[in-house]
Amino acid sequence: MRIRILWPAGQTTATLRATPTTEALWNALPIASTANTWGDEVYFGTPVSMPREDGAQQVVEPGTVAFWTDGDSLALPYGPTPISRDGECRLASPCNVLGALDGDSQVLRTVRPGDPIRVERA
Repeated sequence: MRIRILWPAGQTTATLRATPTTEALWNALPIASTANTWGDEVYFGTPVSMPREDGAQQVVEPGTVAFWTDGDSLALPYGPTPISRDGECRLASPCNVLGALDGDSQVLRTVRPGDPIRVERA
C-alpha cells in the first residue's frame, strides 16, 4: 500500500506494510489534518484509533511512518526529537510502525506547525 502526504510546501509518498493499524488508516483515507512539529518530527491527528501492536517501537529510523497510539496520530520523524539521545529518532512513546517514506525524509523540514496536511492513497 502506498500513500501520498501533501502540505503547502511539498509532498512525499510512503510505502506501508500490512498491519492492523495500516488497514484502519487505509480505510479512513483520504484524511485532512493540521501539522504539529516536535523537534525533527512531524505529527498530526487522524480519525483512526488503534491499540499498541506487538513490535511497537520508540526508537526508529528517519523516514519511518509510525502511528502514535497515545494521540491517534501519524508520526513522521526525520531526525532527533527533544528526548533523543545521540541523534537517534526517539518518539514520545512506543508507536506502531506502518512503513517508511519512499524518498528523502528531509523534505519534511518544509512542514510548518499549523500547515494543512492531507493523506491520500497513492
